Amino acid sequence: MGLRPLEAGGYLYVPAGYGARRPAPLVLLLHGAGEDARDGLALLRQQADGAGLILLALSSRGPTWDLILGRGRYGHDVAAIDEALDQTFSSYAVDPGRVAVGGYSDGASYAVSLGISNGDLFGHVLAFSPGFMAPAGRVGSPRHFVSHGTRDRWLPIDRTSRRLVPELEGAGYEVRYREFDGPHVVPPSIAQEAVAWFTAP
Repeated sequence: MGLRPLEAGGYLYVPAGYGARRPAPLVLLLHGAGEDARDGLALLRQQADGAGLILLALSSRGPTWDLILGRGRYGHDVAAIDEALDQTFSSYAVDPGRVAVGGYSDGASYAVSLGISNGDLFGHVLAFSPGFMAPAGRVGSPRHFVSHGTRDRWLPIDRTSRRLVPELEGAGYEVRYREFDGPHVVPPSIAQEAVAWFTAP
């Protein structure tokens, strides 16, 4: 149990009380631009033990994720994510009905894009202050939790989530959307609500 470094560059957190007889929910966490896996892990670390979450957080190879640097193309980052997920699934009992991809800022944009493209794996998407989406395709119908601060100067809400959420809903996705009075951050209350939403029966 506890925090374990990954050879690929990142961390796996296994919650206290984990037992292989009872498969656990898993969240893949993606950091914002200029950050790393520690920042991604911090998004939900305080909620992990109480909710019984396995957390998988990786660092992008560059200053942000390949989809953003490569102008809509996936590359080394998604390959590293695939490898880390394979290792996690082979080493721990994961509930296949409770697998989410989540992220903050650029990581949220990447999470929405990956979630839509891989909805057969990710049943839930947790997007904290996303900027856009650029899925490679559409598979399945993952549910989305989207939050954004009304005073966000980095990714202004009128140009991002207030456009993105109607697009998701128009495409038939179920979305829980939360605006809050604040800047480009993830308030603890928003993180708690996202986890409660994800783990609800």
